[in-house]
Amino acid sequence: MAGLGLLGPGLPDWDRGRAILSGASDWHADTTLIPSLTCLPSAERRRTGVPVRIALTAGLQACSHAGVDPATLPAVFTSSGGDGENLHEICTALAAGERQLSPTRFHNSVHNAPSGYWSIATGATPASNALCAHDASFAAGLLEALAQLHAEQRAVLLVAYDAPYPEPLRTVRPIPHAFAVALVLTLQPTPTALARLEVAVGEAPPSTLPSGGLEELRARIPAARSLPMLAQIARAESGTVVLDYLGTLTLSVKVRACP
Repeated sequence: MAGLGLLGPGLPDWDRGRAILSGASDWHADTTLIPSLTCLPSAERRRTGVPVRIALTAGLQACSHAGVDPATLPAVFTSSGGDGENLHEICTALAAGERQLSPTRFHNSVHNAPSGYWSIATGATPASNALCAHDASFAAGLLEALAQLHAEQRAVLLVAYDAPYPEPLRTVRPIPHAFAVALVLTLQPTPTALARLEVAVGEAPPSTLPSGGLEELRARIPAARSLPMLAQIARAESGTVVLDYLGTLTLSVKVRACP
């Protein structure tokens, strides 16, 4: 893994996140700081919602960390539900008498909207995939990205993201904070490499986090199911963590720290 990006509550980037997840700094509960996307033209920037902004921010962080041009990377975008705010507005419009739906709302309703904005922002032309596996979306995205990495023999960007829903959707899907993580995966070690990853599907119980606040993030935000793996990487220690996957299945990730 050559690069990593992170954005979440009290976790504004990987440098700060690494200090917290390694235990060197305390984590303080906070709202996620949603950045403006200066990488997009102003017209597109005005149309973007929270999921697009956090996904692109994490992706750009990971590419910058890896020292790679984002335009050259195929990408996998994964989210448990996409843009809940936009979905709420569409449902509200359809429930109204005149049922007038904004073209911008419709444009942003598709699950691959962040990947489309990514190509606009970076000029990326390699293929990108957008997938969803509910609470298993991070593990499913990691498997997809690793499969592409080995099938195509070229570096791949993985971006996982989730954002809160407004009421009444929030009652049945209570994601508390916006969260995004991005990995640049390569076949061979690079000067910026953080760790080597090996994965296998099994049924071992998922790893948890010792910090109550961070464990709550892991349990309640599907993209944050990545946190045990990120904590292992942050400690620069070799070891195995287990991530939630589908049903009773879990994903065992062997992390080998790079010197």
